[in-house]
Amino acid sequence: MEPIQDINILDTELRRERAQENDAINTDDLDRPKMAGHETTGARQVYIETYGCQMNVSDSEIVASVLENGGYGLTHDVEEADVALINTCAIRENAEQKVRRRLDMLRAKKRKRDRPMMIGVLGCMAERLREKLLEQEKRVDLVVGPDAYRDLPRLLHEADTSGQAAVNVQLSKEETYADLSPVRYDSNGISAFVSIMRGCDNMCAFCVVPFTRGRERSRPVSTILRECQELVDQGYKEVTVLGQNVNSYHYTDDDGTDVSFAELLDRISQVSPELRIRYSTSHPKDCSDELLKVHAKRHNVCNYIHLPVQHGNTEVLDRMRRTYSREQYLDLVDRAKALCPGISLSTDIIAGFCGETEAQHQDTLSLMREVEYDHAYMFKYSERPDTYAARKLEDDVPEDVKQRRLEEIITLQRSISEVRNANEIGRQHTVLVEGPSKKSDAQLCGRTDTNKMVVFDREDYEKGDYVNVRIVDATSATLMGEALGRTTLQEEAERLVVG
Repeated sequence: MEPIQDINILDTELRRERAQENDAINTDDLDRPKMAGHETTGARQVYIETYGCQMNVSDSEIVASVLENGGYGLTHDVEEADVALINTCAIRENAEQKVRRRLDMLRAKKRKRDRPMMIGVLGCMAERLREKLLEQEKRVDLVVGPDAYRDLPRLLHEADTSGQAAVNVQLSKEETYADLSPVRYDSNGISAFVSIMRGCDNMCAFCVVPFTRGRERSRPVSTILRECQELVDQGYKEVTVLGQNVNSYHYTDDDGTDVSFAELLDRISQVSPELRIRYSTSHPKDCSDELLKVHAKRHNVCNYIHLPVQHGNTEVLDRMRRTYSREQYLDLVDRAKALCPGISLSTDIIAGFCGETEAQHQDTLSLMREVEYDHAYMFKYSERPDTYAARKLEDDVPEDVKQRRLEEIITLQRSISEVRNANEIGRQHTVLVEGPSKKSDAQLCGRTDTNKMVVFDREDYEKGDYVNVRIVDATSATLMGEALGRTTLQEEAERLVVG
């Protein structure tokens, strides 16, 4: 059994590593743990902590719903919890190491308590490392994969009564949790996630998701539209539609109509003219002109696409099994900018993939200059077990070279973002107010249609307002604005048509 370190040392190390990584890499909230959006009382209290992407947060909303229906309560305070669940990410090695250290901290807390607490691991890492977590390292009492959340109440009861670890990591070909009403998690009450599909069929060389989340399956259209309508009725103003590759969404409707993602997005946009719609993630190979035309046609479909390129060299893209070339990607970007003037693009970039030469790295930098992304998630390549790259390719780029190339990518993106944001000065944007800014309660913050954060004086505006804001200053990460007055999405759409 691995020794339990001192909890204060572990807390300090975790905070330091988060600070260092967030300074160096544009990961935003990927490494920040997310907590339940509200607290409830039940027969036993559950603390849920979530790491990783938006899909993981969406999964935690499902977990919270299942547990509430099973009579459990939710708490923000791990000290009050009878059960502590960590929903995990397995995309990067760094994320897994952080979860392991967090588990050590929870075990230290458990050892010092005067009442029992069960510790469980959920999600991608649970599916991938079930044997190590349960048998070799004995870190947890419960391991539950992403398709087994309905089984949580039974598994918790089994672990509690037997004193033995409980596990269910079986993947499903049908499970979409379509009938469940998620408990909105880590929410500001304004923006919400709506999952439309699960799994992934793309089998990119570096990605572990197909092994941890299984094959693609799409959720029924009617249940998606119903959830969006419920959110509007509850006062939500924005939804982010989620899937590992939303562009692969396909469902045969009750009347026999085949519904593509473009058609689904169009239908969601008609739920309410005041509901702003975003989506993630969009694989370039499936990003169609039909989808781009929905952006252009519907005023409440945000003029922003997260379009992961991963690399700027065609040979590397081929090794990554991305199924498009540099030229095809750039052609897609050109079509997007032509069909959707002013569209904002973000991306994912991996530095130091297997066999990457210096010239190929320079191709990534040149592609970044050509596209001019507004934002990027940038990482060093880390080999993930069971992937094609781990089985067939050699991780042969030295660590110091990976780090240097990553730093060059980060420096370039920072300079591009700074110029892009400086160009916003003088322009007007419709901003959805999310709440107080991080630095001052006297100011509010919210995002533009193009997904840029804006800070402006509070005055009498409130969370959930659409506010017309003129940009007066900018940094590489944030826009500063002057509020011109409340507005609606419908009013702004009509103003743009008249203009």
